[in-house]
Amino acid sequence: MLLENRIAIVTGGSSGIGRGICLEFAREGARVAVADIQEQPKRGKYHERDIVASTVEEIDNLGGTAIFVQVDMAEETGVEALVERTVKEFGGLDIVVNNAGIYIPGDSQDLSLDDWDRVVDLNLRAVFATTKFTIPHLRSSAAGRIINIASVHATRGGGGPAYAPAKAGLVNLTRDTAVEVAADGVTANAICPGYIETAIQDYLTPEQIETVRQRTPLPRFGAPKDIGRACVFLASDDASWITGVSLPVDGGWLAPII
Repeated sequence: MLLENRIAIVTGGSSGIGRGICLEFAREGARVAVADIQEQPKRGKYHERDIVASTVEEIDNLGGTAIFVQVDMAEETGVEALVERTVKEFGGLDIVVNNAGIYIPGDSQDLSLDDWDRVVDLNLRAVFATTKFTIPHLRSSAAGRIINIASVHATRGGGGPAYAPAKAGLVNLTRDTAVEVAADGVTANAICPGYIETAIQDYLTPEQIETVRQRTPLPRFGAPKDIGRACVFLASDDASWITGVSLPVDGGWLAPII
């Protein structure tokens, strides 16, 4: 197993991409702290319509080890408590995946300043908080890993005036963190997903989804497992000399010129 006995925190781990990451980590032998504001998985109208069992229950069924930690990632004290509980429960920390995030539709005229703050707080500020509180523990690990879940929208416009800039900032935070912790043997990388079949896509119309499908070169959308396997690679010894990169996992979405 690629991650045997390693200890991981995955934020936003109850649903969607975070759930997929947790399950793939568990399959590879990691012990996982599933961090989210609610334990019950979200179910969407297009995707993930039949999910019932929690992430921890699914990991238990796989024969793995996991705990659920309820936390609002926008609250600094909650983030600090999440890290402390994980270290106390499992005896250390090797991997942190900053996946929790939100998207609120709207352009500059529709989106309120409060909503702009909410999106940036959870997608960027909360990642900095998690990074801040986990680095001391990751420096003590023989294989410290930080993996930030950004987006293809980090590279260009079209994702809204809050979400896209927050994800772009996250990519650069990843680079800066990689430089900061490199001397300690800790790596920091980002993954930029394309369209992944999760409940978060509920805000789209069927016509918009079909447009995305037609623009994606590979003949299917991504699944949470696709991001999970990319995270397994970046968390494993196979990626021990990779740091400061942002990896698109997007079915070729960013490949065409237009």
